[in-house]
Amino acid sequence: MNLNKQQEIFCQHYVLSRNGTESAKQAGYSSIAAANQASRLLKREDIKLRVEELEGTFTTNIDVIVELEKQYTYANTQGHTNSAIKALEMLSRARGNSPDNIEQSPESLERDIIRFMEILGESKVVDLVAQCNWNYSLPTPEEQAESEEIIKKQTVEDKN
Repeated sequence: MNLNKQQEIFCQHYVLSRNGTESAKQAGYSSIAAANQASRLLKREDIKLRVEELEGTFTTNIDVIVELEKQYTYANTQGHTNSAIKALEMLSRARGNSPDNIEQSPESLERDIIRFMEILGESKVVDLVAQCNWNYSLPTPEEQAESEEIIKKQTVEDKN
């Protein structure tokens, strides 16, 4: 692994903060391009390997979970909303609940989509579906009414 000094500093800061943009700034990358640089670095295999290696050697006598819980409690009771949210984010990562660790089955993804659609409401969902690049178009209101009428007739016939 042949990282230059700047890349090594980035990896070290990233292991501590888990904030790519701030780590890039700390490593001396331009503040303007720090977010883009961090994104590029974190996609590189040698950087990923170095971060994993550093994480494996990182030890402390501090119970990180307990300390983060204390930080959250303090921030929350003092009305420091941003600090409380940051503490919760860090707690989530420390407990292994990062988005990278979430495995999504087709069934759970479908349930989530349905839940989000219910939150958005029918009108917004129809608008969003209309924006998709699928090879069919949504029915016009007239076609929708006609379809509903056919379904009603079939339901009545099925009952008889």
